Amino acid sequence: MRRKRVLLFFLCLVPLTAFASGSKVTLDQAPIRLTDILSLQRGVQTFVNYCLTCHSADFMRYNRLKDLGLSEKQIIDNLIFTGQKPGDLMTIAMKKKEAKQWFGVAPPDLSVIARSRGADWLYTYLRQFYRDESTATGWNNLVFDKVAMPHVLYQLQGEQLLKVETIDDGHGGKHEVKKLELSKPGLLTKTEYDMYVADLVNYLVYLGEPSASYRVQLGIFVMLFLFGMLGLTYALKHDFWKEVH
Repeated sequence: MRRKRVLLFFLCLVPLTAFASGSKVTLDQAPIRLTDILSLQRGVQTFVNYCLTCHSADFMRYNRLKDLGLSEKQIIDNLIFTGQKPGDLMTIAMKKKEAKQWFGVAPPDLSVIARSRGADWLYTYLRQFYRDESTATGWNNLVFDKVAMPHVLYQLQGEQLLKVETIDDGHGGKHEVKKLELSKPGLLTKTEYDMYVADLVNYLVYLGEPSASYRVQLGIFVMLFLFGMLGLTYALKHDFWKEVH
């Protein structure tokens, strides 16, 4: 009787598993390289030019970008366009109430978006926009259906259209496969755009924890120190107890 209950429980889960796997979009792996300073510099430039208009980064100060090899003059000349000072937080002028009226929802702060969503999600999301006239912005996204955010990078990527194909699964059933096709090319090729987005996501990961690389380096140093002390401690113990043994 107990075996039948267990079997019935797992059989009830089968439809749920099939539904989840059918609706889930496979995420592409983001090429994160936090040690690539040039990638991070390109990423912050993209972030300031395209993201910082609507999305804030309230936990990040401009002068923290010195850790990426930028001088204060470079930060002022190339990354600050609102009259703010290098010591100011990366805030925006748009009010949340106004943003909600315009977009239907206030754009989230991006300080820890990579830690919240994950780098793979962001990398896939920024490459899966397509034209959809049924939405308020005229855009939709395979990863985030009915997303309120328009495709701000469409001039670089181009415009994609959704193609839905019905495929026989070989067991008498059918399922839909959604694909995106480029209808209007952008300024960048697919490979160039993927690299462009990768740099942006790389910076968003850095933004979520700017000291991550230093913390890893410090952790390695501490572990080496502890292993070294372990050897010295063992040698001291061996020398101390050699006459006893």
